[in-house]
Amino acid sequence: MLSYRHQFHAGNVADVFKHAMLCRLVLALAKKDKPFCMLDTHAGLGRYDLTHAWSQKTAEWRHGIGRVWGRADAPAALHPYLDVIRAENPDGHLQHYPGSPWLARKLMRPDDRLVLCELNKDDCAALKLLFTGARHTAIHNQDGFHAMRAALPPQERRGLTFIDAAFDQADEFGRVTRALKEAHTRFATGMAAVWYPLMAPAAMLAFRRSLQAMGLPKTLQLELSVYPEDWTAHIRGSGMIVVNPPFGFDREAPPLLDWLWRAMSPENEGGTRCEWLVPE
Repeated sequence: MLSYRHQFHAGNVADVFKHAMLCRLVLALAKKDKPFCMLDTHAGLGRYDLTHAWSQKTAEWRHGIGRVWGRADAPAALHPYLDVIRAENPDGHLQHYPGSPWLARKLMRPDDRLVLCELNKDDCAALKLLFTGARHTAIHNQDGFHAMRAALPPQERRGLTFIDAAFDQADEFGRVTRALKEAHTRFATGMAAVWYPLMAPAAMLAFRRSLQAMGLPKTLQLELSVYPEDWTAHIRGSGMIVVNPPFGFDREAPPLLDWLWRAMSPENEGGTRCEWLVPE
């Protein structure tokens, strides 16, 4: 896990998909008066400089947020996500991209609590610096999979467990499946979301079947790809599993995914998915 550095990939197609959906989940939790807690198991830096040499080397952001943030036709449901990005770049030049911790904190209310875990010491130090003085925000230099045991269930009894692993280790699909099961076991009334990359079709079918076999309630699967299934140069897209999604999210997500796909796939390759693995 320590070998993975998200700076190379910040703002890419997977980030835009993942963060756009995450923002909708956070905002749904904020609709009720009572505070909630979000646990981010793999927080990263929290904020990324797209002029950094690593980002410039891959230029993945140009095909992701670079194709989205300046669009005037974005649906209203994407505005909160895009507004945070625009606030980070007030001069109109795209340089800074907010990661999941920064996006979440900006959309959460003052009394909502954010728990961030990051195993890389340097990234964790940068995360602590970024959040200096932030209220109700705890940052831990530890494995987020292990942190769930202490963090769940949260004292608020409302919240979201966001699992965003690097997928740079063997059996990572197995690890996130087990983590999702543990999150639900410890916090059955809470929401849980797992991000994953789209791999070979056989691997994705096995992942899907393993999730269904766990018998978790109300499990929704979202996917967005911008390349065909036989694409091998790099990941063709990514997905998100959401357990206990907000009411109506299964109807809200498809038009957002379709708009994002059209914006980021000029060749109209790939596609989107939004379907129940385990129905409501």
